[in-house]
Amino acid sequence: MTKLQTQRGDGDAQIGDLAAISNEMVRLYKDQFGRGPNRVRTYWCGDDVITTVLEETLTPAERNLVAMGEHQRLRDTRMFFQYATVREFCEPVERITGRTVKAFISGIDTAVDGIALETFILHPKGSEAPSRIEQG
Repeated sequence: MTKLQTQRGDGDAQIGDLAAISNEMVRLYKDQFGRGPNRVRTYWCGDDVITTVLEETLTPAERNLVAMGEHQRLRDTRMFFQYATVREFCEPVERITGRTVKAFISGIDTAVDGIALETFILHPKGSEAPSRIEQG
């Protein structure tokens, strides 16, 4: 069972909104990697940044790559899949917050059972700037 936590920051989303983002990230990980994380926390990091921390995200095959010392290969593969699905990651954040994503940054530490970060930098409130989704 995945443990979800949220933190309220200076942003506009309420606690339930951050929980909804956590839930969406769990769903995406299950869809994209065949397994969801065991723990998820979503935070506002100032007015325009949302970060989701996902723990224990590695699949059995990915754990085998770690055991073989193939950390870079695993990071490259994960990043390829993350950026191939920018739309799927940004759309729920835009829908839930009502703001457009300016930039999407994804990262993983393969040495610590796949602790991953999904970070979304949002355009300022009221901005009509294009979404990161439109930039491919």
